[in-house]
Amino acid sequence: MAFKLFGKDEPKELEEEEFIEIDTSYPDVSRGKIPIKIEHLEDFADTEKLQRLVREGTIVFVKIKSLRDKDISELKRAIEKLRKTIIAINGDIAGAEEDWIILCPSFAHVVRESTK
Repeated sequence: MAFKLFGKDEPKELEEEEFIEIDTSYPDVSRGKIPIKIEHLEDFADTEKLQRLVREGTIVFVKIKSLRDKDISELKRAIEKLRKTIIAINGDIAGAEEDWIILCPSFAHVVRESTK
């Protein structure tokens, strides 16, 4: 199967030595699209759905504000559970602002600002 590169010129077919291997074990990566979802963490039970999504290869932006306002200890427990799952699959997790966390599967990571 040959991939085509698109630019200003007409698409060109890659030579055999120019092929790039792509991890196609995730459902939409094989079509060149990575699924990204926005979810809400309103209860500890929501962690099951978030874990499933990230294991399936979805990048998930999670709004945590409602659980933080309701029960901070339950939020900490939920984030710790998600963090353990992310570590187990070699993914990445990061906080964004006060109200969001980002969960990434193993093929993606969050770029953090350098403090240099």
